[in-house]
Amino acid sequence: MSERTENSTPQVTRKSWNGRLARLLRNAIVCYLGIIIVMLFLENKLIFRPVRASEDWLKPPNVLVQDVEMWIADGTKIHGWWCPVPDGESERGALLYCHGNAGNLSWRSEAIARWQKEMNQSVLIFDYPGFGRSEGYPSEAACYAAADAAYDWLVKIQHVSANRLIIFGKSLGGGVAVDLASRRTHAALILVKTFTSMADEAQSVCPVLPARWLVRTRFDNLGKIKKCTQPIFIAHGTADRLIPFSFSQRLFDAANEPKRFCSMEGIDHNDALLPDFYRSLRDFLAVCAARQSVAHVSRN
Repeated sequence: MSERTENSTPQVTRKSWNGRLARLLRNAIVCYLGIIIVMLFLENKLIFRPVRASEDWLKPPNVLVQDVEMWIADGTKIHGWWCPVPDGESERGALLYCHGNAGNLSWRSEAIARWQKEMNQSVLIFDYPGFGRSEGYPSEAACYAAADAAYDWLVKIQHVSANRLIIFGKSLGGGVAVDLASRRTHAALILVKTFTSMADEAQSVCPVLPARWLVRTRFDNLGKIKKCTQPIFIAHGTADRLIPFSFSQRLFDAANEPKRFCSMEGIDHNDALLPDFYRSLRDFLAVCAARQSVAHVSRN
């Protein structure tokens, strides 16, 4: 009797450990699948972080700012700020500003003031559906539609020549800007701290999950940038902890000429743009304008 008891003890112990390991593995798989399911349901909330105007709203950069209303095809009202420079004329062109995924347009008040100081250019910034004072709910398609409405307002209402309209996209706004630039006439495309695609960004943020294959929001900048034929200026911070620096490098490699890449040393994702950025941009736009003038004279 004692021999059978002693010999069975290791077997019982092994079965006990095997059972525990099996339960741990099963629980881990259930948790892993649960996280994936939750992320699928919450995808829009994870990507878009809107703040309504009633929750937080900053004052405009100056007294010249005008509130404007635009409508997308389904009737959703979009709110924007038209920020003209003093004595600004439509012939001088304008910047269409596509902002990032968080807050609302008023959070970019200082950025607009800085742009106007450095570039002496009027700016139209708009909120995506569900942001600030814009109606509706955010989605990839809704962001594209809002950008089209803002573009049409500049060209049809403000009478800005499409050939003098610069499209600017920062972070998630880069996805909006690239899509718009791939379809509509413009003077130049400026991308700051943006990504190759939402699939790449999702995988970068969640490396332990098959995020690339799960995310339905695409913002396929890498695929669309090849359709952008006007001058392209891309800038990214080397210390960006949210969107890898290499993403902008890949976008630049895929972009058509003329193009320029501005590497911002030590700049993180939410850091302000430094004077070197504006100096490089002014120089690039001036060179492109000079080339266009020469080409126009040659054709005539």
